[in-house]
Amino acid sequence: MRLMRWTGGLAAAGLLLAGCGGGPGGGGGKISDGKVVLAVMNDQSGIYADTSGRKSVEAVKMAVADFKAKYGDKAVTDKIEVISTDHQNKPDIANSKAQELYDRRHADVILDVPTSSAAFAVATTAKNKKKVFIDVGAASTEMEGKQCNKYTFHYGYNSYMLAHSTGTEVTNAGSKNWYIVYPDYAFGQDMEKTFANAIKAAGGNVVKSDPTPFPNDNFSTFLLKASGLDPKPQVLGTMQAGGDLVNLVKQYNEYKLRDKGVGLAIGLLVLSDVHSLGPDALAGTRYTDMWYWNLDAKSRAWADKFQAKVGQRPTANMAGNYSAALQYLEAVQRAGTDKSDAVVEQLEGYKFEDAFARNATIRAQDHLLLHDAYLGEVKPKSQVKEPWDYIKILKTIPAAQAFQPQPDPACKL
Repeated sequence: MRLMRWTGGLAAAGLLLAGCGGGPGGGGGKISDGKVVLAVMNDQSGIYADTSGRKSVEAVKMAVADFKAKYGDKAVTDKIEVISTDHQNKPDIANSKAQELYDRRHADVILDVPTSSAAFAVATTAKNKKKVFIDVGAASTEMEGKQCNKYTFHYGYNSYMLAHSTGTEVTNAGSKNWYIVYPDYAFGQDMEKTFANAIKAAGGNVVKSDPTPFPNDNFSTFLLKASGLDPKPQVLGTMQAGGDLVNLVKQYNEYKLRDKGVGLAIGLLVLSDVHSLGPDALAGTRYTDMWYWNLDAKSRAWADKFQAKVGQRPTANMAGNYSAALQYLEAVQRAGTDKSDAVVEQLEGYKFEDAFARNATIRAQDHLLLHDAYLGEVKPKSQVKEPWDYIKILKTIPAAQAFQPQPDPACKL
């Protein structure tokens, strides 16, 4: 890993002191409560449990182990705890859980938090408590827009990245007329907006957009409508994810919409979705991802370690949580403290590469992680040569192109 700036002082010399400190603000050079506490908040029982869930908790534990192995007795502290909680994809529960994690369980950072509406709730709590929040699982661009704040970082992917690759590529390939269905909450609403903008910019047309209940197990009303719209859509753009996406794709295939001339484009596809459905259910589907376990030797080496520990290949979300935890700990190491203001300063503008992120920069102006993204295509079963290797990477989208080129003026850190 490349250290892009020298911070001097005790941190550079490795003479880091662990001990009790004051509140969450900057200053000092010590560890609050005598330990660093990393909290993972995500869906551990619902539709996104396979996307991230408890296996991301294991990924964070791997980050802790790798950090300790790297620094040994020069680590900022040898007391690092990983805790977790289930937010059930509900903003009110996410809010109360975040307060509990920061106040009662002494979390120094909250990680993951899929479901954008829940992530907004945690971001507000992080701002009020002046504690660090690194979101990996939510997609809404409002995380680095009007919902941004000094203590929140958006790490992994967002709807701009997904739309301006998948939406543009599919439209340019000839599927000009789209019917979009999206889950009716913050994530889906943002996905619908960004995809519609990308499709129109590529010369396409959104025939109709329909919100669907969240969560949902029956999409028949929307699928039956698809082939009867005027003009007839060439592609169904589904913005669902996790268990909702699995249900929709099963029903899409049951209604044989592809045979009726309505192709399928997926806004957010995760490796666990392909594994659940089987590759033939999605063969030929193109999508954008933030990481793939068989991308290169570095990715595969980490995926091998993860599989040995957990029993499956990691999703991109799991790898993203590993990276977020590791980069948080590296920032604490450079700062010589877990005080939030000092850690934020070390994260802002930092450049790095690790098992997850390539050509990565944490943009200082809005706390969005910029990194390479990937256009992938699901292989048919006949081309799958080993378990979990369901994806063919078609091209790398450089970091400078994958995300918004300029920060949102609505972001006021």
